[in-house]
Amino acid sequence: MSRYVINRVGQAVIVILAATLLLYAMVYAMPGDPVRALVGEQRSSQLDEATVAQIRARYNLDRPFLVQYGLYLKGVLSGDLGTTFSERPVTEIIAQALPVTFRVAVLTVLIQAIIGIGVGLIAGRRRGGLLDGSVMVVTMVLIGVPTFVSGYVIQYFLGVRWGWIKPTVSAQAEWSELIVPAAVLALGSMAFLIRFTRSGVSEALRADHVKTARARGLPEWQILISHVLRNALIPIVTVLGTEFGALLGGAIITEAVFNVPGYGQQVYQNIIRGESAPTVSLVIVMVVAFVLVNLIVDLLYAAINPKVRYVSHA
Repeated sequence: MSRYVINRVGQAVIVILAATLLLYAMVYAMPGDPVRALVGEQRSSQLDEATVAQIRARYNLDRPFLVQYGLYLKGVLSGDLGTTFSERPVTEIIAQALPVTFRVAVLTVLIQAIIGIGVGLIAGRRRGGLLDGSVMVVTMVLIGVPTFVSGYVIQYFLGVRWGWIKPTVSAQAEWSELIVPAAVLALGSMAFLIRFTRSGVSEALRADHVKTARARGLPEWQILISHVLRNALIPIVTVLGTEFGALLGGAIITEAVFNVPGYGQQVYQNIIRGESAPTVSLVIVMVVAFVLVNLIVDLLYAAINPKVRYVSHA
């Protein structure tokens, strides 16, 4: 098991380093002048070349790409994630925005787990019936509707027209304000989770060990939890773990619709301004979060399925 963990951590380090190089190159290659984008189109014409050169030198924008990237890595390894053009440390942005996105991610995964596993379990038990058919149709619709469409529809009807919720989230981003954005984010992945759970439960119910448990007279709830749901957990853990890791990176569209002051908003704003180092730092935190969550999911496999644990020792 220790060798498996070491290999996975080594792979994670390689992924993170490759991601930093690729992201830095993509931001570096973006069209436009970040200095002039910083001051705006109208004021940029008023800048003299000396001022522009001074700003470029201040942020190493006058250096070749590899030099810029090397200086960036040197700063990251020393704990400096860089600063924005407005002299705001990236660590301050992360400290302010990441907790908001974390709350959204937690709520989203809870909604997905409670509704997705519950509905999938019921549909799997009654496969082929009217309820199962209705669930399959609804999930197909949810999968096909883009997040920005469902977000705008829910915001308009619940927030603007009927006034049941606040159309946008306040700067404090309290837990109660984030329930609706989290529900919007949960819709698509929840539909996949329902389908995965339904298929896993339906298959597990036909297994010999479940028939044996019924023959022994075990209660149905115990059979469902101990014998059926446990065998269906691997795809469920995969969906929930992957979704949580992705959500920690910030759901840019949903955060924009509901004006959530989260991580995705900050990444988007830095991309628009052409700030290479802060953008890469923010995205790398997303990559690290996603890689760590996937590592945890892989380790959970070993706890859920003994066959995975056996293979990890091989």
